Amino acid sequence: MDVSVIDRCRRLELMLVDIDGVLTDGKIYFVPTANGDWDETKGFSALDGIALHWFHAYGITMGLISGRKSRATELRAESGHFKYCYMGNHEKIATLEEIIADAKVPRENIGYMGDDLTDIVCFHRVGFGIAVANARPEVKREAHYVTEARGGDGAFREVAEMVLKAKGKWGEILRKYEVGLG
Repeated sequence: MDVSVIDRCRRLELMLVDIDGVLTDGKIYFVPTANGDWDETKGFSALDGIALHWFHAYGITMGLISGRKSRATELRAESGHFKYCYMGNHEKIATLEEIIADAKVPRENIGYMGDDLTDIVCFHRVGFGIAVANARPEVKREAHYVTEARGGDGAFREVAEMVLKAKGKWGEILRKYEVGLG
């Protein structure tokens, strides 16, 4: 692993993510309701879910910036202890700047995970731009790190483990779950 990536992991205080294609596989399912309307749903990885709880437990603030408005995303944000939940805006710079102003975290201590062209502008404004394995090639070229896992399939978990290892917290997590004691 690149030393600069380890340093970026150690500094991380605020992690922002896109949702569709990052915490999900990018597929959106429209399900008919009893009254003839449609509900939108999507799938989230349980591997990523526990990693969100670890970040919360170790004081790493979470936020999301998504172009789509979705009740499923709101529920994921609530269950994952997200402090920031911004949806419905494909132009992400103003939202990112609002979060940075509120969080009062230095830009070099902020990470952003994305998969599409709209996420590159966020990479350019934070200290740790992360592309998922299934991201567009242009996004991968602009990232500081590209995950091995695809979005919605443990990509966030991969990054969380990397961050917690760099911060010296991974051993505590392993002991908590009694890894190696059996």
